[in-house]
Amino acid sequence: MHSHHHEHGHHQRRESNKRGLTIALVITASIMILEFFGGLLTNSLALLSDSGHMLSDSASLALSLFAMWFAAKPLTAKNTYGYYRVEILAALFNAVTLFAIAAFIIWEAVDRFREPPEVAGGTMMIIAFIGLAANFISAYSLMRVGDVKENVNVRSAYLHVIGDALGSAGALLAGFLMITFSWYIADPIISVIVSLLILKSAWGLLKRSIHILMEGTPHEVDHDELHDALKAIPGVIRLHDLHIWTITSGMDALSCHLDIIDEANEQEVLQTAINRIKRITGITHTTIQIEKSTIQHDPIHK
Repeated sequence: MHSHHHEHGHHQRRESNKRGLTIALVITASIMILEFFGGLLTNSLALLSDSGHMLSDSASLALSLFAMWFAAKPLTAKNTYGYYRVEILAALFNAVTLFAIAAFIIWEAVDRFREPPEVAGGTMMIIAFIGLAANFISAYSLMRVGDVKENVNVRSAYLHVIGDALGSAGALLAGFLMITFSWYIADPIISVIVSLLILKSAWGLLKRSIHILMEGTPHEVDHDELHDALKAIPGVIRLHDLHIWTITSGMDALSCHLDIIDEANEQEVLQTAINRIKRITGITHTTIQIEKSTIQHDPIHK
């Protein structure tokens, strides 16, 4: 049995993600207050809905930071993988809140379709522009110092910020249409469009979070390619119980059983397997059980 655990660079990535999330949280909370009072002042649903979205985003960013802090707690005898999965749970919760926010905005917009109220488009545009600029700064900070592609927790926060940016851009466009054409129905129309875009992002995040919690094979790993590569190792007769899963974003794990001929050198086969797994998948957290003919083992999955 071989267990190899390697977290090179994981701590550094975690600290960078914390910095990005903190910057985004401060900016988002500030603009949320501005857009809320601006929405009340201008009677704009687009601004009020965006401020509501930002309220949720501020909570989501705070939750992501908390999850990152909690996940860094040392492992225990009862939690041998530590608390890394808390980050995935936070991402799942954030995905659900995105669905709830989008549904609420659409519900509010339906009433305004019947009788669009007059909105102070000029003031609305100024506030929306400030919000849009702040959203870009938040998104940039997350992209620059955070891992928005691979870390599901950070990506969930990033999608919230992008949703805010879409909301601000929509409010800006709605303000322009209302000033230019007195087309007040633009406010609820654009709110619905932004909500649908948010739903699209939320669906992708939800699927990815559930896939990790169900211990599915990481999307970037080709299961069949790895299976064939390990089976082709000289001395290997059979490969079974190959499992590949994600502990948390950026930390994948693998376990398998290799049946080898009695004449083969176990350590040589083991080292070859470790090297091939790392070369093909980049996974360094592996548990490989080497078995010869004297071992009686009934695998759960063949």
